[in-house]
Amino acid sequence: MIEIQFWWLVVLPVFFGLGWLAARVDIKHVIAQSKSLPSAYFKGLNHLLAGETNKAIEVYVDIAKNHEETIELQFTLGHLFRRRGELERAIRMHQKLLARRDLSSAQKEQAQLDLAIDFIKAGLFDRAETLLHELSETNAAKAARVELLAIYQQEHEWQKAIEIAQQLRDESHTYQHEIAQFNCELAAAALIRNQIEQAQVYLENALSVHRQCVRARLMLGEILFSQHQVQMAIDQWLLIEAQDESYLSLVARNLLKGYEQLGKVEDGIELLIRYLQRYPELDVVDLIYEHLIATQGVDAAHKFVRERLRDSPSMPGLRKLLEAHLLVAPDDQKSEIELIGKLLHDNTREHTMYYCHECGFKTRQFFWHCPGCNGWETYAPIRGKRRKQAE
Repeated sequence: MIEIQFWWLVVLPVFFGLGWLAARVDIKHVIAQSKSLPSAYFKGLNHLLAGETNKAIEVYVDIAKNHEETIELQFTLGHLFRRRGELERAIRMHQKLLARRDLSSAQKEQAQLDLAIDFIKAGLFDRAETLLHELSETNAAKAARVELLAIYQQEHEWQKAIEIAQQLRDESHTYQHEIAQFNCELAAAALIRNQIEQAQVYLENALSVHRQCVRARLMLGEILFSQHQVQMAIDQWLLIEAQDESYLSLVARNLLKGYEQLGKVEDGIELLIRYLQRYPELDVVDLIYEHLIATQGVDAAHKFVRERLRDSPSMPGLRKLLEAHLLVAPDDQKSEIELIGKLLHDNTREHTMYYCHECGFKTRQFFWHCPGCNGWETYAPIRGKRRKQAE
């Protein structure tokens, strides 16, 4: 025991000495680096601290021009120009970087990727695509494929998008939603060309990739309906409940049309009412209300919305009840009801919109592909509802 303590007495001072020496070396290195920085660097830093961004950028551009060793500064400036929308300056900066012979392989790949992104932002897709394909066998291949996927979606090159998405598939992101939607887009294009059988093949492909693809099921039903195979179309649409019941509101009008074609409109109304009782958030109240007025009269429609509001109170339900009251109210009360309805509508406008859960983009029309963030299946199919991120 005494022997161990003796060795510690010998070793500990050595460790302390090495630590002191390392600290001295680090301090000297930092001082040397700070001395090697151009004085303009600190001038630019002062501009940034003062909130004078434009002046700071000009200073750093001058540094980048006059000091060839400032590779990272050039990368930073390129990113900054792109973010500010100064795409020509960003392109020139990244082209200048690529022309340097002292770049490492990783830096060259990054500069090429950044230049491709500049071209995408500028709408020069052909030039961007060429650069990105050149990165297919490098460490930047995955990032390049992500950008290629964005290009193909913007250009509606859905078959190419499918191929790239399949290459990108991994455990963290299967791309099944996207690939299914790309097949649906191909099906939609085929239908425009009246290629019905080809469209059906694309839709079956969509369902094989993503069994929960409601859009494919909805479109298959529409094809069958157009071919006067009404019962088979209804059967397709009824399967949507097992996929995702919240999307029943998107197919409700088609279902009702199908039952009308079969001469079973009452069965269609009863089905929608059962859906509404089972899934209170479904956006089918207006549809049922319209058909009750047309088929059973104002009193039946009024009774329906009154019972609906009692069972599931909501602002849209209250608006619909006021609308029904307006039809049955005496003339001397209609102006007051109209005023209440207008105030309610103006203050609950958000309940009539669809919301993208990724970017918050809102619209009166439902989209499978968000116009704001280009995400797929990011809208809750219920007006006024913001789908949770976990969904």
